[in-house]
Amino acid sequence: MWLWRWRRNPLRRTCDVVEGWILLMAWVLAVAGGLVAGLLTAGAIQHNAEQARAQSRPVQAVVVQEPPEDSARPSSSALVWGTVRWTAPDGSTHTGRTRIPASANPGTQLTVWTDGRGTLTHPPASAADTAFQACLGGLWASAAGAGLVIGGAKLVQARLDRRRFVRWEEEWARVDAQWRRKTG
Repeated sequence: MWLWRWRRNPLRRTCDVVEGWILLMAWVLAVAGGLVAGLLTAGAIQHNAEQARAQSRPVQAVVVQEPPEDSARPSSSALVWGTVRWTAPDGSTHTGRTRIPASANPGTQLTVWTDGRGTLTHPPASAADTAFQACLGGLWASAAGAGLVIGGAKLVQARLDRRRFVRWEEEWARVDAQWRRKTG
Protein backbone atom coordinates (compact mmCIF):
# COMPACT_ATOMS: atom_id res chain seq x y z
CA MET A 1 0.00 0.00 0.00
CA TRP A 2 2.82 2.44 0.81
CA LEU A 3 4.36 1.97 -2.66
CA TRP A 4 1.31 3.52 -4.38
CA ARG A 5 3.32 6.58 -5.37
CA TRP A 6 5.49 4.52 -7.74
CA ARG A 7 2.84 2.24 -9.25
CA ARG A 8 1.38 3.02 -12.67
CA ASN A 9 -1.93 4.67 -12.08
CA PRO A 10 -3.97 7.11 -14.20
CA LEU A 11 -4.67 9.22 -11.11
CA ARG A 12 -1.01 9.46 -10.13
CA ARG A 13 0.41 12.95 -10.55
CA THR A 14 3.96 14.21 -10.79
CA CYS A 15 3.69 15.72 -7.32
CA ASP A 16 2.84 12.25 -5.93
CA VAL A 17 6.04 10.83 -7.40
CA VAL A 18 8.06 13.81 -6.11
CA GLU A 19 6.55 13.37 -2.66
CA GLY A 20 7.39 9.67 -2.69
CA TRP A 21 11.03 10.35 -3.55
CA ILE A 22 11.28 13.10 -0.94
CA LEU A 23 9.94 10.80 1.78
CA LEU A 24 12.21 7.95 0.71
CA MET A 25 15.28 10.19 0.73
CA ALA A 26 14.23 11.66 4.07
CA TRP A 27 14.07 8.24 5.69
CA VAL A 28 17.41 7.20 4.22
CA LEU A 29 19.00 10.48 5.36
CA ALA A 30 17.37 10.18 8.79
CA VAL A 31 18.79 6.72 9.35
CA ALA A 32 22.24 7.49 7.93
CA GLY A 33 22.45 11.00 9.41
CA GLY A 34 21.21 9.84 12.79
CA LEU A 35 23.78 7.06 12.83
CA VAL A 36 26.62 9.40 11.85
CA ALA A 37 25.54 12.07 14.37
CA GLY A 38 25.28 9.48 17.13
CA LEU A 39 28.68 7.96 16.41
CA LEU A 40 30.40 11.35 16.14
CA THR A 41 28.84 12.59 19.38
CA ALA A 42 29.70 9.41 21.26
CA GLY A 43 33.27 9.59 19.95
CA ALA A 44 33.62 13.24 20.98
CA ILE A 45 32.32 12.54 24.49
CA GLN A 46 34.65 9.57 24.83
CA HIS A 47 37.62 11.59 23.56
CA ASN A 48 36.95 14.51 25.94
CA ALA A 49 36.62 12.17 28.90
CA GLU A 50 39.88 10.42 28.01
CA GLN A 51 41.62 13.79 27.73
CA ALA A 52 40.29 14.86 31.13
CA ARG A 53 41.39 11.53 32.61
CA ALA A 54 44.87 11.93 31.12
CA GLN A 55 45.29 15.46 32.48
CA SER A 56 43.97 14.70 35.97
CA ARG A 57 46.21 13.19 38.60
CA PRO A 58 45.63 12.22 42.20
CA VAL A 59 47.65 14.11 44.80
CA GLN A 60 47.92 13.57 48.55
CA ALA A 61 46.62 16.58 50.50
CA VAL A 62 46.36 17.49 54.17
CA VAL A 63 43.33 19.16 55.75
CA VAL A 64 44.53 22.47 57.20
CA GLN A 65 41.29 23.92 58.48
CA GLU A 66 38.53 22.17 60.35
CA PRO A 67 35.17 22.28 58.59
CA PRO A 68 32.88 24.92 60.10
CA GLU A 69 30.79 23.72 63.03
CA ASP A 70 27.16 23.60 62.19
CA SER A 71 24.29 23.05 64.62
CA ALA A 72 22.97 20.40 62.26
CA ARG A 73 26.25 18.47 61.83
CA PRO A 74 25.95 16.12 58.84
CA SER A 75 26.69 12.44 59.11
CA SER A 76 30.31 11.26 58.88
CA SER A 77 29.85 10.15 55.25
CA ALA A 78 28.67 13.61 54.12
CA LEU A 79 31.00 15.98 52.29
CA VAL A 80 31.55 19.59 53.38
CA TRP A 81 33.77 22.40 52.12
CA GLY A 82 37.20 22.47 53.69
CA THR A 83 40.68 23.87 53.09
CA VAL A 84 43.49 21.53 52.07
CA ARG A 85 47.18 21.92 51.25
CA TRP A 86 49.07 19.82 48.70
CA THR A 87 52.39 19.75 46.93
CA ALA A 88 52.32 19.88 43.14
CA PRO A 89 54.61 17.62 41.06
CA ASP A 90 56.93 20.61 40.48
CA GLY A 91 57.44 20.94 44.26
CA SER A 92 55.33 24.07 44.82
CA THR A 93 52.86 24.10 47.70
CA HIS A 94 49.23 25.02 47.05
CA THR A 95 46.22 25.64 49.25
CA GLY A 96 42.61 25.42 48.11
CA ARG A 97 39.04 24.63 49.06
CA THR A 98 37.44 21.35 48.13
CA ARG A 99 34.83 18.93 49.39
CA ILE A 100 36.14 16.81 52.27
CA PRO A 101 34.50 14.27 54.58
CA ALA A 102 32.64 15.94 57.45
CA SER A 103 34.58 13.83 59.94
CA ALA A 104 38.00 15.08 58.69
CA ASN A 105 40.08 16.98 61.25
CA PRO A 106 43.13 19.19 60.61
CA GLY A 107 46.08 16.99 59.68
CA THR A 108 43.93 14.29 58.05
CA GLN A 109 45.39 13.10 54.77
CA LEU A 110 43.17 12.58 51.78
CA THR A 111 43.44 12.30 48.02
CA VAL A 112 42.46 15.24 45.82
CA TRP A 113 42.60 15.57 42.04
CA THR A 114 44.49 18.27 40.18
CA ASP A 115 44.61 19.20 36.52
CA GLY A 116 47.70 19.81 34.37
CA ARG A 117 48.25 23.27 35.94
CA GLY A 118 48.11 21.95 39.49
CA THR A 119 44.69 23.40 40.39
CA LEU A 120 42.00 21.39 42.13
CA THR A 121 39.49 19.65 39.92
CA HIS A 122 36.82 16.99 40.16
CA PRO A 123 37.88 13.35 39.94
CA PRO A 124 37.66 12.12 36.34
CA ALA A 125 34.71 9.98 35.33
CA SER A 126 35.30 6.24 35.38
CA ALA A 127 35.43 4.27 32.15
CA ALA A 128 31.95 2.86 32.83
CA ASP A 129 30.51 6.34 33.46
CA THR A 130 32.17 7.64 30.32
CA ALA A 131 30.79 4.76 28.25
CA PHE A 132 27.30 5.40 29.61
CA GLN A 133 27.52 9.14 28.92
CA ALA A 134 28.86 8.51 25.41
CA CYS A 135 26.09 6.02 24.68
CA LEU A 136 23.39 8.33 26.01
CA GLY A 137 24.81 11.36 24.19
CA GLY A 138 25.04 9.37 20.97
CA LEU A 139 21.43 8.25 21.28
CA TRP A 140 20.25 11.83 21.88
CA ALA A 141 22.25 13.17 18.93
CA SER A 142 20.99 10.35 16.73
CA ALA A 143 17.37 11.01 17.67
CA ALA A 144 17.79 14.76 17.20
CA GLY A 145 19.42 14.35 13.78
CA ALA A 146 16.78 11.92 12.57
CA GLY A 147 14.01 14.10 14.00
CA LEU A 148 15.29 17.17 12.19
CA VAL A 149 15.40 15.35 8.86
CA ILE A 150 11.96 13.78 9.27
CA GLY A 151 10.54 17.10 10.52
CA GLY A 152 11.94 18.86 7.46
CA ALA A 153 10.44 16.22 5.18
CA LYS A 154 7.07 16.63 6.86
CA LEU A 155 7.25 20.39 6.28
CA VAL A 156 7.98 19.80 2.59
CA GLN A 157 5.15 17.27 2.45
CA ALA A 158 2.74 19.80 4.04
CA ARG A 159 3.78 22.39 1.45
CA LEU A 160 3.21 19.91 -1.37
CA ASP A 161 -0.21 19.09 0.10
CA ARG A 162 -1.12 22.78 0.21
CA ARG A 163 -0.07 23.17 -3.42
CA ARG A 164 -2.03 20.05 -4.37
CA PHE A 165 -5.17 21.35 -2.61
CA VAL A 166 -4.92 24.64 -4.53
CA ARG A 167 -4.68 22.73 -7.81
CA TRP A 168 -7.61 20.51 -6.87
CA GLU A 169 -9.65 23.60 -6.07
CA GLU A 170 -8.80 25.10 -9.47
CA GLU A 171 -9.69 21.85 -11.25
CA TRP A 172 -12.97 21.53 -9.37
CA ALA A 173 -13.84 25.12 -10.29
CA ARG A 174 -13.16 24.29 -13.96
CA VAL A 175 -15.21 21.07 -13.83
CA ASP A 176 -17.99 22.79 -11.93
CA ALA A 177 -18.18 25.48 -14.60
CA GLN A 178 -18.44 22.79 -17.34
CA TRP A 179 -21.13 20.86 -15.47
CA ARG A 180 -23.24 23.98 -14.91
CA ARG A 181 -23.22 24.76 -18.64
CA LYS A 182 -24.39 21.26 -19.53
CA THR A 183 -27.03 20.98 -16.87
CA GLY A 184 -28.22 24.60 -16.73
